[in-house]
Amino acid sequence: MSVGELFILGFFGKTLPAWLKEFAVRYGLGGVILFDYSCQTQKYSNNIESPEQVRALCAEISALPSAPMVFIDQEGGLVRRLKEERGFAPLPSAKEFNALSPHEKRKILAASLGELRALGISYDFAPVIDVDYNPDNPNIGKVKRAYSAEIREVEENALVMSEVARAARIGLCIKHFPGIGGARVDSHQEFMDISDALYPEQEALFYSLAPKMFGNAVLVSHAIVRQWDRDNPATLSPAAIGRLRGRLPDTLLITDDMQMQGLQKALGTRAASLRSLKAGMDMLCIGNNLFDQEREMAGIADAIERQLRDETLEPSAIRQSIERVRGRKALLT
Repeated sequence: MSVGELFILGFFGKTLPAWLKEFAVRYGLGGVILFDYSCQTQKYSNNIESPEQVRALCAEISALPSAPMVFIDQEGGLVRRLKEERGFAPLPSAKEFNALSPHEKRKILAASLGELRALGISYDFAPVIDVDYNPDNPNIGKVKRAYSAEIREVEENALVMSEVARAARIGLCIKHFPGIGGARVDSHQEFMDISDALYPEQEALFYSLAPKMFGNAVLVSHAIVRQWDRDNPATLSPAAIGRLRGRLPDTLLITDDMQMQGLQKALGTRAASLRSLKAGMDMLCIGNNLFDQEREMAGIADAIERQLRDETLEPSAIRQSIERVRGRKALLT
């Protein structure tokens, strides 16, 4: 099996590094994620310089063995990797977007998602469908990443985005399952316990929206829901992932960045990645931005192959994950 299909990898630089090319040749590769800001240099010095440079980089990525998809976080507002000052289309925050007229919404989305397609980007890690239950949430409400505190408005905006994405042929990945709008801490720093801040209608929104989204994908957060699993965040929890898979058998399930601090403190990237796949995730997102672990990616792929041989990982489940990835590649190319 081409276990590299299970990976979405980040790298530093504006052209492809040798290690990533070697990884794709040896294992295949599901996708690449692009960033503008580098957490290591603490400057906007990472993968994105200009539309022309990004277009060339995406062409270089798609020419790799197994034709990896290109992923990006282009939500709008503070979370947009393609910024106006570098020549890209404007995109307001979700909260600002919610206040626009239907005509303005479609116009803005058509320009932004059409631009992604022209650049060669396959998937947008958007829309955020976390309901704005806690406006002081440091990772959602406080930075205007939620459309609204009204679940109906969240759903309406997501459906508009999917309509425009389908026309542009850009895959969407709704986030962050099971809904982190009520959280009190930043998931980049610590595990979030949302046991007392998760509402049934929020969880249900993922089940109803995912199949309607072009690309049919869900990003799973590192949140802990004690009612489901007292010990593991959702990305490592067979119970949490089982809830998703039971209702969404065909949906592509992608982890939030496996380098986030909660997982690093508990397990480290390799151990967490293996446990995530065993729990039922389809794709591992490893951004190599929060940490430089580029040289460790081949070791994680080797460990997956070993666990497939000894059946610590279930071969049939991994084969199904790879088929879901390849299905999205066929849809979006």
